[in-house]
Amino acid sequence: MKAAWYSKNGDAASVLQVGEIPTPQAGPGEVRVKLLVSGVNPSDVKSRAGSRPVVSGFVIPHSDGAGIIDQVGSGVDPKRIGERVWLWNGQWQRTMGTAAQYIALPSQQAVHMPTNTTFEAGACLGIPALTAARAVELAGDLKGKTVLVTAAASAVGFYAAQMARLRGARVIGTIGSDEKAAFLKAAGFQEIIFYKKEPVAERISALTQGAGVDVIIDMDFSSSAALVPQGAVAHHGAIVCYGSNFRGDVPIAFGAWLPRSLSLHFFLVYDLLEPDRRQALDSVQSLLELGVLQHQIGQTFQLDDIAAAHQAVEAGKVLGNVVVSL
Repeated sequence: MKAAWYSKNGDAASVLQVGEIPTPQAGPGEVRVKLLVSGVNPSDVKSRAGSRPVVSGFVIPHSDGAGIIDQVGSGVDPKRIGERVWLWNGQWQRTMGTAAQYIALPSQQAVHMPTNTTFEAGACLGIPALTAARAVELAGDLKGKTVLVTAAASAVGFYAAQMARLRGARVIGTIGSDEKAAFLKAAGFQEIIFYKKEPVAERISALTQGAGVDVIIDMDFSSSAALVPQGAVAHHGAIVCYGSNFRGDVPIAFGAWLPRSLSLHFFLVYDLLEPDRRQALDSVQSLLELGVLQHQIGQTFQLDDIAAAHQAVEAGKVLGNVVVSL
């Protein structure tokens, strides 16, 4: 089969290769998926760059993808052959990711995909949509609450903003460009903060009449933590965090957090407990079947151009998800 891989960490153009390797076979409890689209996430390019060192051999990158089951291993219902599926954790703690024509992986990691969902959209669900679903779940009952979604035009942020709104929340989004603001407004999100141009805490105060937001769904704890001492989070509010742009220690102003009875939730989408994973999957599946989620495919590359796909994600200028067509 045709695949892309890297044998050492480094910049995309230097280490990514494309060629032929043996096609995997479905083992016990596994399915083999003929992949049609592979999703490229920021964590994928960070892994290739060195956040997850290559210890030996090679790595086929990317955790997310979508395709059709063409083979099942022992213990898996043969009726699954021909099923349209989207994948999660394809390359998590494994060598074989989705930047290939085929992947074999545990049956439960290939999720039935409704016919109203395109393969391109399916390739964007594993990390972005499951992260958003878990974040919204941790935020609790959102009906009538005000939620700040940081980077609301990003892959995770856009899903989180939609899911929070569907649960009855008032959503305020932070963005970094006029293009992203126009995108969010077209999707029905009118309350927007330009974090590069505006004082975020002051804008939150103005939008909430000084009360602060009830929840922050946060992709950059290093900046969101600084909002608490400025009164941007309401009493008994919560910050749900799935990332940070700063990799070192992030200080917390304890004296500002304690009197407000604030809660803080961290999680890693790759490492959810089984009940939490099932809950996130069920939530995403329900929304897909209802057809209420909007998906934003930013740019599509061919497998031979996978280095350019990684570079596009690293540059951070593509509005929407970057995918690789297989």
